[in-house]
Amino acid sequence: MRVKSEVWVKAYLRRCHAEGVPIVIVRRGDEAAGAIFICIDRLDGTVSLYGPAPTGSVESETDRRWVSCFGSRWVSVAEADRYLAREREFDPDLWILEVEDKGGRHFLGDSAIEG
Repeated sequence: MRVKSEVWVKAYLRRCHAEGVPIVIVRRGDEAAGAIFICIDRLDGTVSLYGPAPTGSVESETDRRWVSCFGSRWVSVAEADRYLAREREFDPDLWILEVEDKGGRHFLGDSAIEG
């Protein structure tokens, strides 16, 4: 059984805070099963966006896996916002987290897979 979204988000917030990196919940989704998107802002006008890995591309039903929504490209904030707006139309229960890190670190470790 997968950890509830709200519990995962709280743990991720603690991880970022422990690293001294600002993070904000931009949109609060369904506490039990809302999809989570993580926007990494390098504070230079570019961002990277991570979302849930497609079903079937993960090895475990209990662990969350992430893929970069734009591959290895860093995109403008406006482009990421458009992407998230389309996702919200499809799934109004999603979470959006924003991490501010000049180094572009996502703190997802091995959970981030190549997209």
